[in-house]
Amino acid sequence: MLQELSHMDRITQLQDEIQQLLTIMSSTIAYLTSRSNFVQVSPEVPITKQRNTEKFDPPDVFEANQKELVTDLVVKAKQVEYLIQSLPEPEPEEEQAKRMQTLEEEMTLANAEYIQAVARTKELHSQITDVLRTMLNESEIDVDLNGQG
Repeated sequence: MLQELSHMDRITQLQDEIQQLLTIMSSTIAYLTSRSNFVQVSPEVPITKQRNTEKFDPPDVFEANQKELVTDLVVKAKQVEYLIQSLPEPEPEEEQAKRMQTLEEEMTLANAEYIQAVARTKELHSQITDVLRTMLNESEIDVDLNGQG
């Protein structure tokens, strides 16, 4: 029926199933209002309007379609209920607060490590730049000395 999914996938699937349920409900209402014939439900209230025979389904077809629509609605509603039941229980606020505090501490530590890494990178860049300048200056001196000698 419904496959095992992660929590976010279940929520997305639940949204999709609810959308499908609403579509089925809307289609059902549209069918029932457009394909039914006017029937007198009370002797005090006469029927004042009739539909052409091609505008409504015969009673046996209408009854079969009603049963099919009810089955579709019940199946979809059970799928929605199953997905709702499969969602995890909400985490208590205390645990959420502790988890958020832990995440904040981890983020602060990671940010400090990042700042240290950037500072170390700048330091190494400066050292390499100095070494390269020294090497370039020495090679220019060697070229000048070799060129004159």
